[in-house]
Amino acid sequence: MSKAFASQADMADKKITFSRLSEHTYAFTAEGDPNTGVIVGDDCVMVIDAQATPVMARTVIEHIRSVTDKPIRYVVLTHYHAVRVLGASGYEPQHIIASEATRDLIVERGAQDWKSELQRFPRLFRAAETVPGLTWPTITFKERMTIWLGKLQVEIVHAGRGHTKGDTIVWLPGERVLFSGDLVEYAATPYAGDAYFQDWPHTLQKLRDLKASALVPGRGDALTTPEAVEAGLSGTQSFIADLYAEVKKRADAGGDLKTAYDAALAMMRPRYGNWVIFDHCMPFDVSRAFDEARGIADPRIWTAERDVEMWKALEQAK
Repeated sequence: MSKAFASQADMADKKITFSRLSEHTYAFTAEGDPNTGVIVGDDCVMVIDAQATPVMARTVIEHIRSVTDKPIRYVVLTHYHAVRVLGASGYEPQHIIASEATRDLIVERGAQDWKSELQRFPRLFRAAETVPGLTWPTITFKERMTIWLGKLQVEIVHAGRGHTKGDTIVWLPGERVLFSGDLVEYAATPYAGDAYFQDWPHTLQKLRDLKASALVPGRGDALTTPEAVEAGLSGTQSFIADLYAEVKKRADAGGDLKTAYDAALAMMRPRYGNWVIFDHCMPFDVSRAFDEARGIADPRIWTAERDVEMWKALEQAK
């Protein structure tokens, strides 16, 4: 019996946790589903990553309203993936903020990514028909910008390439809380289908240099001590380095994608196989790593059709 495509068989709802990290920050997490960060400033609220649909955004809003009635003025997109951005309209924000590189990716491949992700993981797109269209930033920046929520300083930084070429973090220097987006995962498999494997560890080091006291990863539990933050950073870094080294070894030896995939799967499963969405991510991760190892500098666009072709070539050929 062939394995179900991506996460189409994953239909079980997850338990939501809404936890307070510091005076002004909260984490909306759900057992490895995509996380959302919340900053409650002096005069308004900022949301980091929007969920996949406006209906799913309402659940986040319900939790926000349990702690504040301040208006939700800003939504920050840590990157362009549909599961993170298509729910932004549900917050009715004044501004949607993203890096220039993220906006460029929305222009280049946002529509294809929407169709691709919906096909891969339908549970995460509850009430997909409520999505009004692609999410477009109203404010973009090249390297960094500062937003003041009253007296609360919020730094929004294009940290470097890793998970995508537009990765953005949100940093509260006064409280030492970091929202990393999918640059960091915790006990959840990094999705690297649009990644820059050789750059990602260097970008993670920039995050490490901040010496955060708490960190909200893209997936997994909020990390609430410096030791837990390091565990999230080092775990993500090890996964990326281990996978790329194995795939590059196979590519350099002249092996094909299927050979590289089978070798990487056998090598990675003992250490990482219990992480959330491991079986979903690995075919996409290896495909991108194989391309990069062969000198394809930028990730190729994933379409719904390419997804299925790749999956059949790697999974159903077993």
